Amino acid sequence: MPKLTVDGIEVEVPPGTSVLQACEAAGAEVPRFCYHDRLSVAGNCRMCLVEMEKAPKPIASCAFPASEGMVIHTKSEVARKAQKGTMEFLLINHPLDCPICDQGGECDLQDQAMAYGWHSSRYTENKRAVTDKYMGPLIKTIMTRCIHCTRCVRFATEIAGVSEMGMLNRGENAEITTYLENALASELSANVIDLCPVGALTSKPYAFVSRPWELKKVESIDVMDAVGSNIRIDARGQEVLRVLPRLHEDINEEWISDKTRYACDGLKRQRLDRPYVRRDGKLQPASWAEAFAAIATRLNGLKGSEIAAIAGDAVDAESMYALKRLMTALGSPNIDCRQDGARLGGGPRAGWLFNTTIAGIEDADALLLIGTNPRWEAALVNARIRKRWLRGRFPIGLVGQPVDLTYDYDHLGAGAQSLSEIADGSHRFAEVLKAAKKPMLVIGSGALARADGAAVLAAARAIAEGFGMIQPDSVDEDGETVAGWNGFNVLHSAASRVAGLDMGFLPGEGGADVAGILAGARSGAIKLVYLLAADEIDTEALGDAFVVYQGHHGDKGAHRADVVLPGAAYTEKDGLYVNTEGRVQMGFAATFPLGEAREDWKIVRALSDAVGHTLPFDDLVALRQALMAEYDTFAAIDTIEPAPWGAFGAAGALEEAPFGSPIENFYMTDPISRASKTMAECTEVFSLRRQPVATGTHG
Repeated sequence: MPKLTVDGIEVEVPPGTSVLQACEAAGAEVPRFCYHDRLSVAGNCRMCLVEMEKAPKPIASCAFPASEGMVIHTKSEVARKAQKGTMEFLLINHPLDCPICDQGGECDLQDQAMAYGWHSSRYTENKRAVTDKYMGPLIKTIMTRCIHCTRCVRFATEIAGVSEMGMLNRGENAEITTYLENALASELSANVIDLCPVGALTSKPYAFVSRPWELKKVESIDVMDAVGSNIRIDARGQEVLRVLPRLHEDINEEWISDKTRYACDGLKRQRLDRPYVRRDGKLQPASWAEAFAAIATRLNGLKGSEIAAIAGDAVDAESMYALKRLMTALGSPNIDCRQDGARLGGGPRAGWLFNTTIAGIEDADALLLIGTNPRWEAALVNARIRKRWLRGRFPIGLVGQPVDLTYDYDHLGAGAQSLSEIADGSHRFAEVLKAAKKPMLVIGSGALARADGAAVLAAARAIAEGFGMIQPDSVDEDGETVAGWNGFNVLHSAASRVAGLDMGFLPGEGGADVAGILAGARSGAIKLVYLLAADEIDTEALGDAFVVYQGHHGDKGAHRADVVLPGAAYTEKDGLYVNTEGRVQMGFAATFPLGEAREDWKIVRALSDAVGHTLPFDDLVALRQALMAEYDTFAAIDTIEPAPWGAFGAAGALEEAPFGSPIENFYMTDPISRASKTMAECTEVFSLRRQPVATGTHG
């Protein structure tokens, strides 16, 4: 490994390291605008100039490879003069917009101008002006501020996988724009706002709303999908104003999806802020005591088999656990957390996890997608797949509906027939899996939420076991333990699903699942249904059953309810969430619940008291202790607990119907995003550009 000296400090770095990275390893700070750790090197801002001994002029440290014996100076007169000169050139055409710029207080140019800028300008010509470009409903452009760092272009092309941004013209006439000035059609598009080092690209919904120093910043977890992206919630008073990504290398790196970022405006629309009880056919405002009394009266005399509960897709683990304890106390085996009807659970934990882990995708050398569209179901997982695909030698096959992904794949067929052919080795893609050392498969709810879902799951398990996807730990010649490999993965789209499966929020002995609950409600066998923020079911099928809806938005479940209990949204409560790979993470409240709404576990605890089955915990700490004592996987925060392999699924006949997609509209998948004005605008803008691609090999 090359050794070099940076500001008198000797440092040893891996081959291929740039001088800029070597300077950082030595603790030296080098200014930069175009360089970014996760993007290709452009070397076009020249802000990172440093002095290298024996070099005729300063070098661009981001693009210059470190080599043996180099002597670098980052604070010498030559380096400082070069950096200040570059800053002066960058500011020549930059408008004096700082007082009105949304980037103010968070601007790289602003910060670095303090250290490397001049006190005045020597430029006497007119400043350059550039026409603002249209990039969709999420990105506001003020292109006169652009310094042509091309971070946005490289992100769109390399990370997002949509080659819709580029630079036109040359020299003073150069401009960044999208193709024909269309909206940037990517589920990750708004990450260019975070990447932009100046105020050229800012958030359109957040324009002129607030300054960063006015905001309360709380670290939390996203619940818009099952990825478990780490986020920062910025709130002012009672209102969440924006959501930003938080670094987590093993999950979302430093990106988030557009839905995660912008659906937060739905938190203030169509909210439930007080209890309601249906009287004379209409929901009427009521007190908590009246709402609980109505439920207790209806429960009086009901058998356990006549009561059921369904948990929604974004519920925290504590609330589900409290509801499960209450239903057990009432004697009801009719509980389910699988709104979509996926045939999962009841076997070994490995049967419903993303066992490879999200970061582990980068170690795989072949991929089989089954009944899933990761671009919509888990945009950050899709980005990780693309990251691995860009390195090459990563064949990808898809069984299911052909979709427009951000990488090439081989469409293997539409349904279970192709899956059977792969399993028995007669399909051409079977040879690809056999040749791979670390193959993996990803199966989505499009394949599992069917009548034959258990048989499809069993077929996927057979493929995993038959093609070397399950490799136990081994010992090499030196006696060192070699980590095994588990290439079987279930990709969930519901943030609460894994937690529900982990705690067994599933039908008990003789109990009904979601389909059975709806059928029982329709027939009259089930007389009371408790919906814990469950809005993705056919509420018309609930028949004459008495429906209790506990949630935070006036969505489908609330419209059908006989009693409405206002709960807290994910930004208004502390809670545990388990992502698709089985990683337990903590979310934290950024604001308080609206009006008379309360945290969900508190509502269930108060209701248990009102119906005569008081739950044995009075605070969140006691509840979590009970949860972790009963299910120890919840005690391992932010770690991946190894899941033992075993038999799951059920052998049976496979239907000929093709595997569908569980998501029809990426921007509206839950009550919060359906209430979001920004997501509605995205739906309108992108609806005509979301058509499936033709069959064959796709790019």
